[in-house]
Amino acid sequence: MVEQHGGTLVALSEGPGHGSQFVVHLPVHTAQPPAEPASPAQVDRIDTISRRVLVVDDNRDSADSLVDMLSMSGHETRKASDGPQAINSATVFRPDAIVLDIGLPGLSGYDVCRHIRAQPWGKNIVMIALTGWGQLDDRRRSAEAGFDRHFVKPVDHAALLKLLAQSPRDQATQWPDP
Repeated sequence: MVEQHGGTLVALSEGPGHGSQFVVHLPVHTAQPPAEPASPAQVDRIDTISRRVLVVDDNRDSADSLVDMLSMSGHETRKASDGPQAINSATVFRPDAIVLDIGLPGLSGYDVCRHIRAQPWGKNIVMIALTGWGQLDDRRRSAEAGFDRHFVKPVDHAALLKLLAQSPRDQATQWPDP
């Protein structure tokens, strides 16, 4: 590796029991290094409007990491860990979007979505199913419950951020499934 960078490596020792010394010489380059390529995060960066997003998942690690990602992307977030808590949080927080797991304790994500859609304030919320359930029947049931999109875990963060950037709800339904 040292030679690949135009350098030399010398090993010195006075014999057994006297230790070893390794000397690495690397040339100093005075020319300006080429510009660094853009990182994937910069290439895929999505300019977005800050949204109020409620994340609902009974898996604490999953919810925390999604909340962190959304917060770092400029969104205001809250989280809930079960169905009844999701409804209470949505009632108070009034999010622009809800990322909602289907398999929740208390009430399923389907039931939570139906309940929120029945409220006057819940008709225009972008409802996003984020679940381990990805069969055609699962997708059909989520659409029937009122979800705008159905993502299977693990979520494609770029696709989720792009969807949030396209809100309001009438635009969200035009997205094909990933």
